[in-house]
Amino acid sequence: MLAYVREGDVLYIESISRLARSIRDLLGLVDMLQLKGVDIISSKENIDTSNPQGRFVLSVFAALAELEREQLLQRQAEGIAAAKAAGRYLGRAKITVDNDKFCEIYNKWQNGEMTARAAMQALDLKPNTFYRRVKEYEAKGGAD
Repeated sequence: MLAYVREGDVLYIESISRLARSIRDLLGLVDMLQLKGVDIISSKENIDTSNPQGRFVLSVFAALAELEREQLLQRQAEGIAAAKAAGRYLGRAKITVDNDKFCEIYNKWQNGEMTARAAMQALDLKPNTFYRRVKEYEAKGGAD
């Protein structure tokens, strides 16, 4: 969209929070769009950047949105830390894989007898998990 907009266009957005996550990103996007001659109108906040007042209000709302997001992340981190301290937050359970089956399929994959996709299907693993296990296996020297 940013590559497509032209001078005289008006970008209508539902909310400034949908355009950028941080004030730095938002102001950078607004500056870039202003240089292209594109105005922004936000329906939720009723902001129109075609005038100085709209640009000012946009900056203030962007700062408030960033503050709210940072406070949410801080509260989340505090909640996780408290849960960990109480022993209630253990993280996601590790996906179990039969080591003998993994070794067999790993060797077939390395010898070119099967594709990585077929190995993943045989082990019932997603690509990220498969390659993480391969990396762990190889770091141990291919031994369990």
